[in-house]
Amino acid sequence: MPLQVFRERTVRALDGDAWVSDGNYGKVRDLVWRRADTVVWLDYALPVILGRLTWRTLRRIFTREELWSGNRERFHVQFFTRDSLFLWAFRTFPRRRREYPLLFQQSEYAHVQVICLRSPRATRNWLENLR
Repeated sequence: MPLQVFRERTVRALDGDAWVSDGNYGKVRDLVWRRADTVVWLDYALPVILGRLTWRTLRRIFTREELWSGNRERFHVQFFTRDSLFLWAFRTFPRRRREYPLLFQQSEYAHVQVICLRSPRATRNWLENLR
């Protein structure tokens, strides 16, 4: 999808009074965070991330779960190619750990409440306290 189309669709999705966005799409971060009042950062340790990624990937491979439009995860793609999510996790983890605290300090995001959750247990506790 062309970037301009993605940005236009993002603007339309953020048009409502309340919304939730999932993901770390840097190409639309300015649009999302400008309208956000809260950012929840799941800042888990790399072993936690890799463990969850492994479990989810193997489950999807063995159950042949359809992801979208007939796409399914394949063992050789997920583990042995440049498109591997595991390779992506290893490459992006250190950068995200450096970038996010700096982004949160930028003046254009001063209005955003940042909730940093460093473990699945912290996330469960936070969610339970929302009720």
